Amino acid sequence: MKYYQLSNTQYHVSAIGMGCMRIANKSVEEVEELIDTALDCGINFFDHADIYGGGKSEEVFGEVLAKRPELREKMIIQSKCGIVPGKRYDFSKDYIINAVNGTLERLHTDHLDLLLLHRPDALCDYEEVADAFNTLNKEGKVCQFGVSNHTAGQVRLLQMYANQSIVANQLQFSIVHSGMVDSGLHMNMTEDLAVGKDGGVLDFCRFNEIMIQVWSPLQASWSEGTFIDNPHYPQLNEELAKLSEKYHVTKAAIAVAWILRHPAHMQVISGTASPIHLREMCEATNIQLTRQEWYDLYLASGKTLP
Repeated sequence: MKYYQLSNTQYHVSAIGMGCMRIANKSVEEVEELIDTALDCGINFFDHADIYGGGKSEEVFGEVLAKRPELREKMIIQSKCGIVPGKRYDFSKDYIINAVNGTLERLHTDHLDLLLLHRPDALCDYEEVADAFNTLNKEGKVCQFGVSNHTAGQVRLLQMYANQSIVANQLQFSIVHSGMVDSGLHMNMTEDLAVGKDGGVLDFCRFNEIMIQVWSPLQASWSEGTFIDNPHYPQLNEELAKLSEKYHVTKAAIAVAWILRHPAHMQVISGTASPIHLREMCEATNIQLTRQEWYDLYLASGKTLP
């Protein structure tokens, strides 16, 4: 396993984190096996959100910690808040603090290592958010803070008011969902790939040493699902198959290795709830794709170079 220093913190985080969105319907024993597999693979980072499974994902994870509290010392635990499903986004101070208290109770822990604001709230009062951060930090309930799905401008505004550094931004990224690199490659061109839809968030995060955490590393879109073995992506899967044979790993591991090859040192949040698939994905950290292999995969996804 590779590890990255989380800027302005004491944390060394695993290059692959275990995402906990899909564990809500698992038994305590199944989640315990998944956690043990993750730790055995060198994963020390566990990603939650208060809305995953309506709180059930945190709850079943917390039951494992209640059963085996010694595991907490081996973990860096992150959760996210701010989404009221189907109703609104909410970054009010009361909502953030109440959300964190609920998460801590469900997880059977006294603190979060990181708290991320899940999706931008159009009514965000950045001074109010900063006040919430200060309260949670002073009470020892949250050590570090970050965001998810935020533009560079939104992070700048938050950082202007917050006393704490914004250390992470969780963003969707994959070989297929690659807008963060498309617009940079096609800068000043007239084709659609030149359109920047994220405010230059990739370069902004690199410049400010904010770790990009990648979600849905194998997803093409919500409607299509994964691009692995998807008939809509024959050329990409042909290229993945060729490299998986060369490196003796799965296609999924090659797709993750493509992300890890980027010099931004992105952290990949795995979405699988299968111990077998988690082990397979972790094999990506042992692979260093060549520059040509990286570009071959990029082009095989249907992208072009100017």
